[in-house]
Amino acid sequence: MSEITDFDSLRRAMAENAEEPEGPARNARAEQLLAEAEKLNVPLAVIEALGHQLKVYNYSSEKDKMFVPFARLLRLWDERPEDFDEYETHSLHWVFKWMSSGMLDQPHIPLASIEKWLGEMEHRYRLAGHSERAVRSAEFSVAAHVGDVARAERAYGAWLAADRDGMADCHACELHGQGWWQAERGRDAEGLQLWGPVLEGEFTCAHEPHTVLASSLAPLLRLGRLDEARANHLRGFRLVRAMESMRGAYADHVEFCVLTGNEARGLELLAERPAYFTDDGHPRSKLEFMTVVALLMDRLTELGLGEHQVPGPAGRTWTARELAVHARAEALDLAARFDRRNGTGHISERARARMEQRPLVERLPLGVRTPARATAVALPVPTAANAPEAPDTQPDLATLLAEARRLSDTLQPNAIEAWAAVSRAAEGIELDALDRAEIADHRAMELGPEGIALFEEAAGLYAEAGDPGEALAARARGAYVRALTGEVSEALTTIADLYDRILALYAEDGTEVRQTAAVLMSRARILMRRVHEAQDAVQGAVLADAETAAREVLALVDGRAGDDVRLISRAAEAQAMLAELAALTGDLEGAAELFAGASEAFVGAGLPWFAVEYEARLAGLAHHLGDTAEAERALRAALEHGGPQLEATGRAQLNLQLAEVLGGRGLSEEAAEHALQAAHWADEAGESRTLGAWARQQLGGFLLRQGRWAEAAEVLESALPDLSAETHGDGAVVQTQWWLGDCLSELGEHRAAAERRLQAAEIARHWPEQHDHATLAHLAAESLSHAGLHVEADRAYTRAGTLWRSLGNVHGLVRSLRARAWLVLRAEDVAGEDAAGRDGTASELMASAVDECVAALDAADDEEARQRLTAELGHTHRQFSELLARSATEDAEDESIRAALEEALSQVTRAAAVFASLGDDGLHSRTGAELAAGWLEADLSRPDRAAARARAVLTAYAGCDEGDEAVQERRAEAQQMLQVVEEQDTE
Repeated sequence: MSEITDFDSLRRAMAENAEEPEGPARNARAEQLLAEAEKLNVPLAVIEALGHQLKVYNYSSEKDKMFVPFARLLRLWDERPEDFDEYETHSLHWVFKWMSSGMLDQPHIPLASIEKWLGEMEHRYRLAGHSERAVRSAEFSVAAHVGDVARAERAYGAWLAADRDGMADCHACELHGQGWWQAERGRDAEGLQLWGPVLEGEFTCAHEPHTVLASSLAPLLRLGRLDEARANHLRGFRLVRAMESMRGAYADHVEFCVLTGNEARGLELLAERPAYFTDDGHPRSKLEFMTVVALLMDRLTELGLGEHQVPGPAGRTWTARELAVHARAEALDLAARFDRRNGTGHISERARARMEQRPLVERLPLGVRTPARATAVALPVPTAANAPEAPDTQPDLATLLAEARRLSDTLQPNAIEAWAAVSRAAEGIELDALDRAEIADHRAMELGPEGIALFEEAAGLYAEAGDPGEALAARARGAYVRALTGEVSEALTTIADLYDRILALYAEDGTEVRQTAAVLMSRARILMRRVHEAQDAVQGAVLADAETAAREVLALVDGRAGDDVRLISRAAEAQAMLAELAALTGDLEGAAELFAGASEAFVGAGLPWFAVEYEARLAGLAHHLGDTAEAERALRAALEHGGPQLEATGRAQLNLQLAEVLGGRGLSEEAAEHALQAAHWADEAGESRTLGAWARQQLGGFLLRQGRWAEAAEVLESALPDLSAETHGDGAVVQTQWWLGDCLSELGEHRAAAERRLQAAEIARHWPEQHDHATLAHLAAESLSHAGLHVEADRAYTRAGTLWRSLGNVHGLVRSLRARAWLVLRAEDVAGEDAAGRDGTASELMASAVDECVAALDAADDEEARQRLTAELGHTHRQFSELLARSATEDAEDESIRAALEEALSQVTRAAAVFASLGDDGLHSRTGAELAAGWLEADLSRPDRAAARARAVLTAYAGCDEGDEAVQERRAEAQQMLQVVEEQDTE
């Protein structure tokens, strides 16, 4: 902590404190600085320290502390206005607005005092010659707060009608207030239209677009604009997360989670800000926060999680039910305090309405990791109080049996559940053998490996019922299940006997095609299992046996299926088996054709959910064959065919594959939608750490391609903890860090960007190919430089340069040398840093860059490479010139300045000559260098030479396209130069 010895050191300390995070620590430092200012015996120092203290209080949870320093400032102004400079005079009047809104936020301040203050503000603004715009805005806030709609509308109109001047809020803040009023009055679309320029980044300030993003969430949801709401949540929450003073906006994001079925994320948000439950310095934002806490806890209780432990006020543990009661009581108590002050019931009405909201979306996927809804929010268990009334009559057993048979005969997805209902209804009832056989058979199918014995029981019952063919089919199903457990040899032995018996029985007309096909299909499935288990050691005989078995099924069913979906499905499955065998033997095109036929058969039979697997396989083959259009079609078809029957994992996989295909075609926007769905369904399947991490990684990349930096950063940061080299490969980890670094760099978070890039570089350091390592080291250096960490940036550039040299990449090497040269020039203590390890001055480093270019040009034998190196050399000479010109500091001796400018002119002249050798490709670069040389000639008092260079540029563009922006800029600059040197000549 720097010592305060004079006014300048006080100002430096206040500037440093202003950059610290919002909160009590910054406030306490401001209080210390005021005490130090009072020791300096400089009135303006005290005024500035009071203003600093007031500002940090305003941007914190201790807003109630603002009034004391402001009252003191006002007293100082009334006593000695001459002690205030122009800036502090402006600031004093500016913070009048903070006082009026700050009083509204404190329910202990009487409304009469606020109205009196409003009059005082109007009086002082009038005396100072300011517009009444800020006064009317403040009046609007008072009227809207107490619920006086008529007065609020009048003040709103007067606010917009008054002239904007230096006391008006910034455009961003004004638009936020105007849009808020429209949304408050039920005009959501109008509000969003007003917020548009802020959301699009046209107007910004310290708290915007933070609050507009938060305020826009509920209106967007109400209008059904879900994609925009999701995006604004991800962008906005990133902005408010670290800002202590934005509890109200934070509450909007928690509310958004409740309204979109993201209750688990809402809990995560509450856990991040425990102090928000108890901070009392700003009652109005606490009211807003506790209101949405009650909303969330009521929702959890409604969903059966009332006893679930949740984040809450420190000092004890809380269940959702307990916190709901506490938050509601505290919110209503705060609302009542405001209403007593205001003499209305408006605040309580708004609080109750907010707490009673219902979700607007069942579940809106966000892209960031979220626990599965099934585990995070369980559905309530019906009780005597809330259970639905039972119907007067339950379906009888005969009805249940008929429905189960219908569903199984038509291969419907819920046939197993229907037979389970039959089983429950049949308890204690004597059934005939066929009924019991079907119940046992379907129970065995449901149990899988644990149901093998039940298949035998079913077979015995079928035989007892006089259906020997179905008995053999049941035993064949049991044999296949045995093969699935790994007992393929035993299954083959069993199925061989069943195969002979069913064919004999069929030949004697002792059974039908359906039962025979069932045994033949079980045999084919078992033989396919043998193929799968053989893996790389598949022998020709094994493949041939499986192919023969599949073709037998097709031969049996051919012409006999009619509209029997069971037989149609047998044929389709056999065709898919042949497709798989074709793929194993390398006939990929034949495999694709067969899979397409199998899928078409299932869809034609009204069984599209069976086609999903084959469309997915077809997509993989098409991708391998380079047919991306067919891959895309197949994946879309698989998702469509799966419908509600598609399991969460399958839905996630298909969406992710489709996202990758679309991304490969450059369709980043649609690819992002499918990656978002993939992440959502992976979470639902409980695969957040595996498949979900992949999906989020891809989603982040697609968002980055669209320039949606904040959203991409949120998603990538959510993916990163789950990505591991063991599961996903270190390439995925590096790519995620790389993308995240790019996002953070675009968002201006340069220190964090450098950290991500350095972490990625450390992993890439161990790779055999070092290009990525060099690129990441270079990018990290750029981030470190932007973050003001010049020593660390120089080390990173040096590391990158060494890597570029080892790779023979002259362009990377030259750019690292140039960057290091600029770092040396910018450093405040160049000599100290040289001693710490720098290996050259700025000029020496830039000269090295020139030498590297020249050497590479001499060795180049490829014309394209020579052209690129020539351009690089020209840019290096140009930068060398700029560096020399900037190094000519104002406090240097005249001769030193002139020498630096002469050398700068020499370098830029060389640059122009180099660019000229590139012909038309180097035209704009050459004229840019000529103009730079002209300005240097002017600085060296050579107006004739400067004018000659300007005229040369105009000549170079004679006859060029008038619409070319670069041409227009160069011509305008040349004309400006001619005018300047003409004025020089006349002086």
